[in-house]
Amino acid sequence: MRFTLETRDTKSDARAGTIYTDHGNIETPVFMPVGTAGTVKAIHYKDLEEEVNPRIILGNTYHLYLRPGLEIIRGAGGIHRFMSWNRPVLTDSGGYQVYSLTDRRKVTEKGVTFQSHIDGSRHEFTPSKVMDIQRIIGADIIMAFDECTPYPCDYDYAAVSMERTHRWLVECCAHFDNTSPVYDYRQCLFPIVQGSTYRDLREKSAEFVSKCGREGNAIGGLSVGEPAEVMYEMTGLVCSILPEDKPRYLMGVGTPANILECIALGVDMFDCVMPTRNARNGMLFTREGIINIRNKKWEKDYTPIDPSGDTFADQRYSRAYLRHLFAAGEMLGPMLATIHNLRFYIWLVSEARKQIIANGFASWKAKMVEKVSKRL
Repeated sequence: MRFTLETRDTKSDARAGTIYTDHGNIETPVFMPVGTAGTVKAIHYKDLEEEVNPRIILGNTYHLYLRPGLEIIRGAGGIHRFMSWNRPVLTDSGGYQVYSLTDRRKVTEKGVTFQSHIDGSRHEFTPSKVMDIQRIIGADIIMAFDECTPYPCDYDYAAVSMERTHRWLVECCAHFDNTSPVYDYRQCLFPIVQGSTYRDLREKSAEFVSKCGREGNAIGGLSVGEPAEVMYEMTGLVCSILPEDKPRYLMGVGTPANILECIALGVDMFDCVMPTRNARNGMLFTREGIINIRNKKWEKDYTPIDPSGDTFADQRYSRAYLRHLFAAGEMLGPMLATIHNLRFYIWLVSEARKQIIANGFASWKAKMVEKVSKRL
């Protein structure tokens, strides 16, 4: 993998670039739909490819390891062939999922032991094992094994956890470099910056990660409950340290406003379950604000979901029709809402890229943040 930084916005730290992988090129800024278990929920792959058209999607190491399991994925020839997806894939390390298990896991210097949420069986993730798992899954971009701390987090624990994540990173890098891809294409490894919400820890972690010299870098441990202002402060700090010639991936973020603000801070890559999860619950993102399509106010509204937009659902279906589908419990409602929200997110980062290239991002972003944050 390689990354070309093409241009910067002169009134912010926003950047436009291109990531080159063996499964295709990815223009940045980019949003990655989340396909946790090898599928993006509530959307057929034909619609994902043709209507949403993302350049890359994300899978989850923890979930894929447990089900369907490595033997099945390897037998299919890797994750791309298993789910018939010929574009790039990124897998996270499973660290966040293990963190979220709370009473089902134990963190040690060696790694993490945990119980499956499916059947209670016991498993262990170590840095080396997580590298082997992601080799077999076969994503183009794989993440180093880390510990994600909660918010709020005691300073002493955050420091201990960060240092452990750094030691795990050294093991991940060594094991990755001493193994080969399982399939006929190349993979790359991204380290993850940790340090909770403490400036000195974030600085130390960003400097450590930068010295590892990998093809890209990630920022983890944010969007876990801290105020948005704190997330922006930590993100801006880390971006000021991470190398400019490598892509920067902010994990698990977030709302449309969050994404725009973090693009302005120098982030290139994003993922979040929000567009798909909220779609299944009737929350739609538009260029003018947020719609709860279940509300009665839309019952006789025959205008498109987003009159200024060009998404599949916008042009074919009215707000009244989508509200009817949700009220009737029809599966088509969440499906159309998912297409709409994902296309909106893809449009948002694509338009941000256009504005960066035209050097108009800062003023455009200020207007869009206000619009996309409103409840309609």
